Amino acid sequence: MIRSWMVIGGVALLIALGANLITPSDVQWFRRLRRPRWLTFEGAIPVIWTLIFICGAWSAYIVWESNPGTGRTWLLMGLYLLLEIVTIAYTPVMFWLRSLRVGTIIGGTGFVICLILTLAILPLYRVAAVLLIPYLLWSPIGTYTTWKMINLNPQDA
Repeated sequence: MIRSWMVIGGVALLIALGANLITPSDVQWFRRLRRPRWLTFEGAIPVIWTLIFICGAWSAYIVWESNPGTGRTWLLMGLYLLLEIVTIAYTPVMFWLRSLRVGTIIGGTGFVICLILTLAILPLYRVAAVLLIPYLLWSPIGTYTTWKMINLNPQDA
């Protein structure tokens, strides 16, 4: 029997693979960009996002298992799905358009979606809401970093 955590994890993994829809020239564009001097933790970013996605999937699992199959739960699962799609879209869309401004907008949009989702689940699923805090803390850092890179790379705004 397929368990809900398998479906949630599988969907999350499938969507996460969308971040790989980039070409070597996309990566080359991003690598040549200037970064703020204080950005010393860039190598840790993939690990940080992996942990955030695990927390998000775990949060979705808690919500689903608490009230499976209801209209409200499906709506919340839709918000989780939208949040992951927007978050994963950051890299390929910003790379394809070669636009740090687009990356900043996508990053900010992810934060807003996560905040709405957190507030929606907080009254009923406190642990699930707490598991979204890493996203709410980290997303503004990533968005701010991208925004600061606009000043350093105005030709790629």
